[in-house]
Amino acid sequence: MTISADHTAQHPPAEDAASEAVRKFGITAEDYMLPARHQIQMVGPDGTLNLHTEQGAQAGHEYSLPGDDELMTAYEQLVVGRRVNDQNSALVRQGRMAVYPSSHGQEACQVAAALCLSDGDWMFPTYRDSVAVMARGVDPVQTMTLFRGDWHGGYDPTKHKVGIQCTPLTTQLLHGVGVAHAAKLRGEDTVVLAMCGDGATSEGDFHEALNFAAVFHLPVVFFVQNNQYAISVPLAHQSVAPSLAHKAVGYGMAGERVDGNDVVALLAVLGRAVKLAREGSGPLLVEAHTYRMQAHTNADDATRYRQDSEVAAWVAKDPLSRMKSYLTERGLLDDGGTARIAEKAEAVAAQLREGLGEDVPVEPLDLFKYVFSTPTPQLTEQSALLADELAREEAAK
Repeated sequence: MTISADHTAQHPPAEDAASEAVRKFGITAEDYMLPARHQIQMVGPDGTLNLHTEQGAQAGHEYSLPGDDELMTAYEQLVVGRRVNDQNSALVRQGRMAVYPSSHGQEACQVAAALCLSDGDWMFPTYRDSVAVMARGVDPVQTMTLFRGDWHGGYDPTKHKVGIQCTPLTTQLLHGVGVAHAAKLRGEDTVVLAMCGDGATSEGDFHEALNFAAVFHLPVVFFVQNNQYAISVPLAHQSVAPSLAHKAVGYGMAGERVDGNDVVALLAVLGRAVKLAREGSGPLLVEAHTYRMQAHTNADDATRYRQDSEVAAWVAKDPLSRMKSYLTERGLLDDGGTARIAEKAEAVAAQLREGLGEDVPVEPLDLFKYVFSTPTPQLTEQSALLADELAREEAAK
């Protein structure tokens, strides 16, 4: 790659970007880039709002409570997401989906990721982020098309500004950085949220994405959902860093840790990260501590690498029950609201059952249409051979 002579002017060094952010908060560069000493948690597992002194905040790492409307929207998406996770697990057992990586227990991360973005921003999800894709406005059946094995990703990425869910580990981070770089060169007001899991942080693509984003000072928020396992490999066997958020300082960007089962804290932390990226502070890394309650996919036997007691300990931290208790205590949620939201979730589940139960017409020639924008001679020849064979079969009927 050729770097222009005015590279420094177009892309200020990371230390200059950090210095600007430091000036905003009146703290040292180290205190800006290093995560707060304690993870950010606003609402505890029992649904009670923590005292301000117990929320993990410190100078330069202070957060305001999200508005009531945003909290209610988030809770509704949490309920829908949980119902979708459970419905999809049933559809896999019925043979109507080939595979499904459930995010049961991680829905707070999913919902907050979608709600913190503006309409013009981009999200790049992993294969486990279906609830986030739906919360971004993608049709539920289109979202799940990938897991049925039909078509491509099921939805138009450019329409929704949501990348196709990536099965190859960590490639979506590079895609997100590329979109952010293009948006910056065009002068667009775009922030990219690039999602990954703890296992992805062990991949080379993770390093390349973060390093490029930092050097070119791009508006990217890297969101790591640390659900404790990379399939069957626990975090302790992947990294001995104090936290995954601490990896940010090595790239010259700010990092933060947040309770991934506390949707209130997630909205606050991710919302501020997006705001800072939009204002020109460069990329940021947010690590959310959460837990994958169910198996990696329906093909995984989680009992081979973790104990039931471990799972039970995380059930007590469930993001859905926590948020319901918090909103009820504040008088924002009553029985009528609970019933209305549950009814909406059931409607989405019914939509999935109906949509994924339909037979999809198969067009054999589509095998060749979408490989290259300009088909190669070999593909053109093969397509013609198949078309001729199909025509002869039809004539023989």
